[in-house]
Amino acid sequence: MEPQIKKIPEQKDFEDNKIIAVIGYLGVLCLVPLLGRQNSPYAKFHGKQGLVLCLLWLVTWVLGWFPLLGLVLWIASIILTVVGISNAYQGKMDELPIIGKYAEKIKI
Repeated sequence: MEPQIKKIPEQKDFEDNKIIAVIGYLGVLCLVPLLGRQNSPYAKFHGKQGLVLCLLWLVTWVLGWFPLLGLVLWIASIILTVVGISNAYQGKMDELPIIGKYAEKIKI
């Protein structure tokens, strides 16, 4: 496992895009920071994570028909959403557990 490098946003980027980054974790609204704030590394970072999280919610919805698996995915999705929103609001650029590595691979 590679050590994780902490990313710190520029203060102005964080202040200008904090709410946009938070919106990025609300389902399909992940497109707002990805398409609306393409020049902001902070907004794009959270938008990419929000996009992967949105896909996880879709998988959770489909697999929700399986009682135990659906419950586990639902709880994980809720926790990751809360952590992502909290990170975005606090100015952190920490990868979300499990899904963060996939978000980094998205090229936009």
